[in-house]
Amino acid sequence: MSISAEQVKTLRERTGVGIMECKSALKETDGDIDAAVESLRKRGIASAEKRAGRKTKEGLIESYIHPGSQLGVLVEVNCETDFVAKTEDFKGFVRAMAMQIAATSPRVVGRDEFTQEEIDKELEIYKTQAINEGKPENIIERYSQGKLEKFYQENVLLEQGFIKDPGKNVKEVLTELISKIGENVVVKRFVRFQMGS
Repeated sequence: MSISAEQVKTLRERTGVGIMECKSALKETDGDIDAAVESLRKRGIASAEKRAGRKTKEGLIESYIHPGSQLGVLVEVNCETDFVAKTEDFKGFVRAMAMQIAATSPRVVGRDEFTQEEIDKELEIYKTQAINEGKPENIIERYSQGKLEKFYQENVLLEQGFIKDPGKNVKEVLTELISKIGENVVVKRFVRFQMGS
C-alpha cells in the first residue's frame, strides 16, 4: 500500500513523531491513522528511556502569574526540535509545569540538585526526631530514610504528585509526553517568586 505525504503529515501533527517513524507506523497499519497513533504510543514509552541522553536545545520559557499578582513562576522546558516546541502537547505540558510549580513550591527539578550536605542535614534532623519520639534503635535508620523519601516527594518537582492527575507523579507525565512526541524533553530550570518571601 502506498502511503501519502498527507497521511504522514497528519500523523506527525497528531503525535509529534518523526517522519520515518510515522511512515513505518502507517505501513504497518495499512494507512489507518488511528491505529498508527496507537502503535506509536505503544512503542513510545519503551523508547522514552532511550531518548533521555539526546540533546535538547529548543523549547519554551513559560511564565505564570497567579491571580492577585502575588505569586509568579518562570520555567524553562527543553526539547530537541522547534517543531515539537510549537505543538499543543508540548505547550500544554510547559503551562502545566508552571502551574505545578506555583501550586506546590518545589525547591529543585531533580533530587541530584541537592548537595550531600543538605541531605545529611535532613537525615540528621529525622534521626533526632526518631530518638525524641522514642523509636527503637533498630528502626531509626529506616524511619529516617522513609522521611527523606517524603522530603523528596514534597521538594523535587519530578517526584511530586501531578496536580492535574494526583495518581501520577510529574516524571510519569513527562515520560508519557516523551513517548507521545518522540523526542527527549527536559525540565531545565525554574524560579518561583512570592511576595514577601
